[in-house]
Amino acid sequence: MSLTAGPEIVAIPGPSIIPERVLGAMHRAMPDIYAGDLTEVIDEVFDALPAIAGTTSRAFVPIGNGHAGWEMAIANTLSRGDRVLVLDCGRFAGLWGEMAEFNGLRVDTITAEWGSAVDPAAVEAHLRADTAHDIAAVLTVHVDTATSVRNDIPAIRSAIDAAGHPALFMVDCIASMGCERFEMDAWGVDVTVAASQKGMMVPPGLALVWAGDRARQAHTTADLRTRYWDWTYRTEDGPYYLRFCGTPPVSHLFGMREALRMIAEEGLDARWQRHERLADAVRAAVTAWSTLGGLGFVARDANQRSHSVTSIATGDIDATEVMRICRESLGVTLGLGIGAADGASFRIGHMGHVSAATVLAVVGAIETALHRMDAPMAASGVGAATALLASS
Repeated sequence: MSLTAGPEIVAIPGPSIIPERVLGAMHRAMPDIYAGDLTEVIDEVFDALPAIAGTTSRAFVPIGNGHAGWEMAIANTLSRGDRVLVLDCGRFAGLWGEMAEFNGLRVDTITAEWGSAVDPAAVEAHLRADTAHDIAAVLTVHVDTATSVRNDIPAIRSAIDAAGHPALFMVDCIASMGCERFEMDAWGVDVTVAASQKGMMVPPGLALVWAGDRARQAHTTADLRTRYWDWTYRTEDGPYYLRFCGTPPVSHLFGMREALRMIAEEGLDARWQRHERLADAVRAAVTAWSTLGGLGFVARDANQRSHSVTSIATGDIDATEVMRICRESLGVTLGLGIGAADGASFRIGHMGHVSAATVLAVVGAIETALHRMDAPMAASGVGAATALLASS
């Protein structure tokens, strides 16, 4: 028997739940793109975006997903034949490195053990060995959605500085922006990449790229620049459409303005605290379930676990069956495990427009599926999660 009547809960790590306010803001007829309401929306969005990333630097908003942001970042700052260092703690920094290689860059990679963050000491050693300062940029992610590992960005910045290396520091915050504390300027990040569809609570379609002073300086000599990605062409001094290299993404901009207003109403600090507390509830549940041959964390170190997504290793339990029962019988969609954990894990997204009730529903669905499968559990995850939230 299916118990799925009512709204489905989609608990994948992006695209995330879209608030009704954002959907309502997007549901409108097309306006004049040269004057009027849309120009006011564009100004409000561009004025609000720097604070979200903890920077005074302007943002660029190309039409595309997070991968578009990756390409904009490297195309505007690097030249063919340049060497970059990729710091991979799961799946996505490696994909960024593949894109860099495809675009004619030489790629060094430091790969962390699966389920672990990048070791800053390894970064320092690698950069110290580059005495010619041949490496032009360091690329990494803040949170990897495959492993749910969070890299220590300030520690990596310190490692770069300790090596005395001038490489640009580029960070993918696609899975963390608006969910985890991130301070672009204070942490010494030169380029930050994010996207609309996760913590920013807007459907897929907008990349977000913040460029600091060092990145803008590198832009002046970069030869990977193309007209579509070019920061210079996307000026704020000319007509509004130049910021998008053509027709603006009208509906998404109205949605982004509403999402940014919601974030401002909640307050960034409060928002980060909410994500941490809800993640704590999920982690309490996984800890309670954990048993030999059963469920456990993909991210091994508790201090490296993300507040926006949790990857759960399933041991001898069939991950696809857990997901099937949750989806077909209980109305909860979980994220598929990817990367080295493909087929042996699932993921819970708890990012953006998420409440304690949503998290408890997801935890309850998983526990119900485990009971149906007669899967081993050390204790009740529902009980652990509710007890933690009750203590808030």
